[in-house]
Amino acid sequence: MPTVKCNVANCTYWGEGNNCGADAILVEIDKHANHSYKMEASGELIGDAKHKDNARQSAETCCYTFKKKQ
Repeated sequence: MPTVKCNVANCTYWGEGNNCGADAILVEIDKHANHSYKMEASGELIGDAKHKDNARQSAETCCYTFKKKQ
């Protein structure tokens, strides 16, 4: 698995050295930031999550994997 860096320290998956420890990452365009998508434990997308979008620049994207630490 590639190294994924993350600066959001209050995420459940944030790790030492700003490394993401999630088993799978879902990056979405901002337009869909409030949708509720499902992923299987294997990381496979389910239902409406199986779609493709286009972004013109990184500022139009967000990490959908974020889960706030308790």
